[in-house]
Amino acid sequence: MKNKVLFLLTLVFMISLSIHAQRGVRIAYIDTEYILENVPEYQEATAQLNQKADKWKNEIGAKLGAIEQKRKNLSNEKALLTKELIDEREEDIAFEEKEILDYQQKRFGPNGDLFIQKKQLMQPIQDQIFAAVQDIAQSRKYDFIFDKSSDAVMLFSANRFDLSDQILRSITRTSKRKQAKSKAERRAAKEEELVPEINYELEERQKALEEKKAQRESAVEKRRQEILAAREAKKKEAEAKRQKILEEREKAKQAKLDARSKSANTNDAKETETSIKSDTKTTEGETKTKAQLIEENRQKKLKERADRKKALEDRQKAKDSI
Repeated sequence: MKNKVLFLLTLVFMISLSIHAQRGVRIAYIDTEYILENVPEYQEATAQLNQKADKWKNEIGAKLGAIEQKRKNLSNEKALLTKELIDEREEDIAFEEKEILDYQQKRFGPNGDLFIQKKQLMQPIQDQIFAAVQDIAQSRKYDFIFDKSSDAVMLFSANRFDLSDQILRSITRTSKRKQAKSKAERRAAKEEELVPEINYELEERQKALEEKKAQRESAVEKRRQEILAAREAKKKEAEAKRQKILEEREKAKQAKLDARSKSANTNDAKETETSIKSDTKTTEGETKTKAQLIEENRQKKLKERADRKKALEDRQKAKDSI
């Protein structure tokens, strides 16, 4: 069934596109269920009909309960009754049950009272919906108006093509005009009916503008988020480069300090060796004094080296602070 409907819709679209090639095909839809849910007269009548149906159901349920009780009583009394009496009572129970089932079919069957009254209740509203759809289609030059509640499968439908609220307003105005008693009330109802028809095009344009505005705002927000993300990425990249440069500078500075310290140690070793060689030329009677001199000379060199290293570090710190 759905495949047939889709095939017919496709065929109608193809034909309409060939006929209306010079202008765009105008399509709209309505939601009959939504309209019926918002018509007060229909809701009130439906509530009354449901109350009546509940009353019928309770009545049938009570009668069926009584039949079931009679069956239980007969089952308990069979031992005391003759076969003729049992057959007679079973026949009476079956007859009463058939009457109840016939009554149930009369009330709730395919052509029962509930179905007929629902049809009678729906027909005036359906006629009003059909008339309102015809008027709007002619005044606004729609090519197709579908019913969302029917078998036609609508996978997506934009709200700006929904005419349900306009159909609902038209039905409400028509109802008010019929209920108006004086000429002034009828004139006011007629004027109220004319105003929305004048503003149909404006309302449609307003909806289109609102959708475009929403799309534009969404695009702007998306672009803003992209710019912020790119800016944050650049910021992180710059911070990483800066950190790398600082690390390289620190390594170079440490390498220079190590080289200078190594050079100073080499010079100290050479000076110590020269001093030792010079001291060995003294007399052997001064052996104890020579050892003391070597130790003093070594301590002196170590102190001088420490002083030079400290001076270099202080100078380097002064440069870094500048």
